[in-house]
Amino acid sequence: MRHLRLVQFYRRLWFRIAKPKPDLSPPPSARLPSNTWHLPARREPSLIGPDSFRFLGENGVLSEIGWDGPIREKLWRYNQHYFDDLNATGANERIDWQRELLCSWIQCNPPGVGTGWEPYPTSLRIVNWVKWAQAGNELPEACLHSLAVQTRWLEKRLELHLLGNHLFANAKALMFAGLFFDGPEADKWLNKALHILANEVPEQILLDGGHFERSTMYHSLVLEDMLDLINEANTFANCLSLSQQFQISGWKQRAQTMRKWLQTMCHTDGEISLFNDSAFNIAPKPAELEAYAGRIFGDTLPHTSASQIHLKDSGYVRLAYGPAVALLDIAPVGPDYLLGHAHADTLSFELSVGKQRVLVNSGTSCYGNSGERLRQRGTAAHNTVVVDGQNSSEVWGGFRVARRAYPLDLQIKHSEGSYTHDSEIHCAHSGYSHLNGSPIHHRTWRMDEHNLSVADKVVGLHRIAEARFHFHPDAQIHLKSQKIGGQALFPNGTALDWRIIRGEGRLETSTWHPCFGSSISNTCLTVKLIDGASMLRFSWKTIKPTDLPSKNN
Repeated sequence: MRHLRLVQFYRRLWFRIAKPKPDLSPPPSARLPSNTWHLPARREPSLIGPDSFRFLGENGVLSEIGWDGPIREKLWRYNQHYFDDLNATGANERIDWQRELLCSWIQCNPPGVGTGWEPYPTSLRIVNWVKWAQAGNELPEACLHSLAVQTRWLEKRLELHLLGNHLFANAKALMFAGLFFDGPEADKWLNKALHILANEVPEQILLDGGHFERSTMYHSLVLEDMLDLINEANTFANCLSLSQQFQISGWKQRAQTMRKWLQTMCHTDGEISLFNDSAFNIAPKPAELEAYAGRIFGDTLPHTSASQIHLKDSGYVRLAYGPAVALLDIAPVGPDYLLGHAHADTLSFELSVGKQRVLVNSGTSCYGNSGERLRQRGTAAHNTVVVDGQNSSEVWGGFRVARRAYPLDLQIKHSEGSYTHDSEIHCAHSGYSHLNGSPIHHRTWRMDEHNLSVADKVVGLHRIAEARFHFHPDAQIHLKSQKIGGQALFPNGTALDWRIIRGEGRLETSTWHPCFGSSISNTCLTVKLIDGASMLRFSWKTIKPTDLPSKNN
């Protein structure tokens, strides 16, 4: 609690006590755009029938489950109220269904009542309704009225007790409504939005382009937010004052650095890495976001060929040698006052060879306050070291962190010459220093075109320390020696050999969670440190499909 900001304390109290009344007065008139609205980033359809949804891998029929209630978990209900399908792929083919749902929502969700009126789903719904209208669809009069009522309600329920991406989404919705509608009330919404964003954009988007919560998924969502805001501001550029235009003019450079950061933190399969709360199919795919940015800015982001990139403000390193890419986490777990999406994953990493992921963090399949949620946030679900069975950062509840790890002693070396071409990254963290003996975990990665070595050392008294390495589920594991090494073979012919130079290894069954609602069995290599130290060397090569052993071997 000592890390929270003062506003988070008193706004939390205010949020529980204050009971604003919905303002049902008529809506302002709509504003005429001065420029063309660009097609936004698309998601996969979530409306699979006239009144049937699919969210988080689970279906639901409106006539059976309604708009609220305990039949579905809260995150599923949130998605139900977002109305993302209005702007999803092939949305024009579902217009009749969508119109019926718009009317159903208004009839079944009275102002200020239920999950749908919580600030976050309200924010996303306002934006989606405005986008749908600006794509050439006519919002019914009841929806225009509801849109104004929702915006007035949101203005009174800003999530200043949470801050972060929630407050960003609140401000975005106010700006969309403030530009979509005309008149003094709309101008007030716009001014409030820009006031919030003047603080939140430089606070949340770090100088290297990364989002300050250090989640690749939330980075993608906030990049989409930034592109949407720029798109909306350009569409209604004629109504912006000179000072407002000046503020918005700086957003392009922010968005450009965010594009580069996302490119850096993706694997060559085109998808995000899974650090902190991250999963596929929540944010638009990176390629979809890049295409959207291209429509707005009229450019194409060049691909980098750099073998080493250090994102020093957010705290990640990308190493790319030969066909392999390693993404290293040398970051704090997030901003101290906002760690709801943090995992105890300090000094973890992911590795891919070609377009095949080979070593993976375990991902995120659920939110809420459950044992499985806690396990997925724990250190053992990541490619790093567990000391005395503890988490490196003290994750608890669904979205809480008490003691947290801080990175220490970062050293980065890069050699490029006639005979050497490699990188060596060393970092430590303080996450276990509160334990008896004050142990400190040190890790050194060294990578070249053929190998990645990972050396771990725990300095300070401790009982047991184990390094964990999670293989992608596609791997067929072949042991050469339980304690020395083996090989992971993949369907495309990629072979990852590992050799334990120091330490004692064993294989365990684990699970990978690339999407919400998804749990896929995989294998984890656990290496016990000997006298506080271990070292592994991973090597990669390609095997012809005809030479691959059968699964029965």
